[in-house]
Amino acid sequence: MSKTKKIKKATNREIEAIKTLFLEHYPNSVTELNYTNLYELLISVMLSAQCTDKRVNIITPALFDNYPNVVALANADINRVKEYIRSCSFYNNKAKNLIKMAQFVIENYNGEIPLEQKKLIKLAGVGQKTANVIMIEFTGANLMAVDTHVFRVAHRLGLSDASTATKTEEELSRKFKTDLHLLHQAMVLFGRYRCKAINPDCEGCFMTPYCKSKERFKV
Repeated sequence: MSKTKKIKKATNREIEAIKTLFLEHYPNSVTELNYTNLYELLISVMLSAQCTDKRVNIITPALFDNYPNVVALANADINRVKEYIRSCSFYNNKAKNLIKMAQFVIENYNGEIPLEQKKLIKLAGVGQKTANVIMIEFTGANLMAVDTHVFRVAHRLGLSDASTATKTEEELSRKFKTDLHLLHQAMVLFGRYRCKAINPDCEGCFMTPYCKSKERFKV
């Protein structure tokens, strides 16, 4: 994890303006991952760690066809699972975690994937960010999740100078307070398509008045 560069912090007035602009430009933002139920969403989010949503969407149709539920996945042969997700980063660990996750859901949650942050975090391969993304997407929970895009955008706009994703999440939650589920996805999309790590598309950007830096801010 790289050290973050200290930048000028956004004022309370700027924070409100930034929040308003994000909600105006991304009023109904949702994940770009393809899923039809909670099981598929959980797997997609787990696979998306350090892997593009586009790649995950290519991988998952065959995976879901062969393992349509937690029972099928819990009894899967790990080498077959690896073959389905081989083009995804860290596929060895992800295959192990997918099977362990399914087994844990059956053994501890009666085969029902929980929709509580603390219970989700107990699943293999599911950290706070993944749990929050599940809650945000599936329930519209007022939570913030910080991936590499959100981290970069938050620091470029002076919304946070924290060195970790967790601390950045706390800062954003405290400053924005409401509509966190929409703001999370808005910042993801903004970071993915406009405020990119390399060669950000700054010309005509609606956030130009509030931009403090073009540093990469990797987490």
